[in-house]
Amino acid sequence: MPLLAFTLAALIGISLGLLGGGGSILTVPILVYALGFPAKEAIAMGLAVVGVVSLVGAWGHWRRGNVRPRAAVTFGAVAMAGTLAGAKLATFLSGATQLVLFAVVMLAAAFFMYRNAAGPGGGEREERRPAGAWLTALAAAAVGVMTGVAGVGGGFLIVPALVLFVGLPMKQAVGTSLVVIALNSFVGFAGYLGTVQVPWLHLGAFTAVAVLGIVAGTAVSHRVPQHLLKRAFSVFLVAMALFILFQNRDSFASSSAPITSTSAH
Repeated sequence: MPLLAFTLAALIGISLGLLGGGGSILTVPILVYALGFPAKEAIAMGLAVVGVVSLVGAWGHWRRGNVRPRAAVTFGAVAMAGTLAGAKLATFLSGATQLVLFAVVMLAAAFFMYRNAAGPGGGEREERRPAGAWLTALAAAAVGVMTGVAGVGGGFLIVPALVLFVGLPMKQAVGTSLVVIALNSFVGFAGYLGTVQVPWLHLGAFTAVAVLGIVAGTAVSHRVPQHLLKRAFSVFLVAMALFILFQNRDSFASSSAPITSTSAH
């Protein structure tokens, strides 16, 4: 693998350690656009990479008291069921459709995260009032389905959901999200096994470098103010969503093309 690939793999780990998300958002485009893997293969590999890296990052956040086990287990259990269903649904979608779909959801998540950071206190409040159990379960299921369909660990959705629905402070949402991301990713990856070819050697090397990155990101995450994390996270989401939409602009052209008759005269 080229040096650029290892550098980008480290960036994936850093983003997960610092923001609790962004790993898959980086992984899939890197594997597709920088390393040339097919979309569906890259989506499956991305889930494996992010699952391992998130598990390592979760341990670092656990040691700092930034993981809420009850929230991780309850939210993660519902999300995993949604992930398995989403992975099966993904077999009926094209790779471009999957990428466009999660880019649109990224834009929505960015809006809510930025609005939350700009509110009273700039996101530095200790707790938000949790939403109802059914609303939280619905959010977890939606996150899981998106994880399976789009091939993302779901951090860009899990972090906002834990903040807005569960009521966690940003730093604990970041740590807790890594546990949920790991669970979701492993379930999603299992759902793709047998339907894509996995290059295990490349996957192992890429994952190892990303693990080093998350160790570095986790080490400095507690030094960054919560409102800055939220704003940086939302800007990052917008940038990556626009990039993915631009790269898949041909899918819009093909879907809007007029249907011509092919019947014989």
